[in-house]
Amino acid sequence: MISIHLEDGTVSVENIPCPSRPAGYALIRLLHAGICSTDLQLQRGYYGFAGTPGHEFVGEVTACDNVRWLGKKVVGEINLACGNCDFCAKGLGRHCLHRTVLGIVSHPGAFAEFLTLPEQNLHEIPPQVSPLDAVFTEPLAAACEILDQVSIPIGAPVAVLGDGKLGLLIAQVLQLHGAQVHLYGRHPEKMRLVSPLGIVSHLAASETPQPAYEFTVEATGSSAGLEQAVALTRPRGALVMKSTVHDKVSIDTAPVIVNEISLIGSRCGRFAPALDLLAQGKLILQPLIEDRFPLREAPGAFARAAEKGALKVLLDN
Repeated sequence: MISIHLEDGTVSVENIPCPSRPAGYALIRLLHAGICSTDLQLQRGYYGFAGTPGHEFVGEVTACDNVRWLGKKVVGEINLACGNCDFCAKGLGRHCLHRTVLGIVSHPGAFAEFLTLPEQNLHEIPPQVSPLDAVFTEPLAAACEILDQVSIPIGAPVAVLGDGKLGLLIAQVLQLHGAQVHLYGRHPEKMRLVSPLGIVSHLAASETPQPAYEFTVEATGSSAGLEQAVALTRPRGALVMKSTVHDKVSIDTAPVIVNEISLIGSRCGRFAPALDLLAQGKLILQPLIEDRFPLREAPGAFARAAEKGALKVLLDN
């Protein structure tokens, strides 16, 4: 089968045997996969990664133990938990001490013709959701995680910093939740994509930050964005940090301490809320797809995804 290999910054196309399927696992034929910022960070040296990347995917089950999955179009939660540690006992498998992570930590990823995942990680795509929308499930789940971590009242103003792939999804999730989202970014054309939902756009470089928001979400992936997010957050407010970057990010802790701002790290989320949201059909997703490439053209797809300002780039099988 075709598989994409990433090592020392180089993306290559390989022909390797189809993966074996352990008991309790499903063999999944890839349909579509998305290149996300984490994949680009892996290419730049994050985790010292070498192997097959890819964790945003939609596929079709071709072999499994439980026949209910056979032939189903699915997405899959990316953390493979041990099921035995304290975190697993608390239902926090995403923080399992012994977890592997699809396409990131010790489990071959989705940028291949076939991949394997435990059947317990799978979610069937609702019939009204297209595979090209379902490929956004994993980042949407990460956006929905904010609402599991922070209680945001209906109608509350919320600042979202960053008009990239994740920022545009976060803004939509929070707006559809009932918040009044103010999106801060540097690309008016991107922010206009989500304006039909009533999201208010602000040019980040042209407005002096004021402590105007009780709830702020940082999704810029930069130290400057984090600094602005702190400046926008009111005393005793909550700042949710969604960016995962390879380089160290510095921050002046004085305003955080003086204003008693709560800093909340936020990573993966549950897939069920994301799929429910997809099924409602209210999200703006297809305009967020920048480009599509056949799987065997992954080197070009990575180059396209790394271009400044690029949104979602897909690999199709």
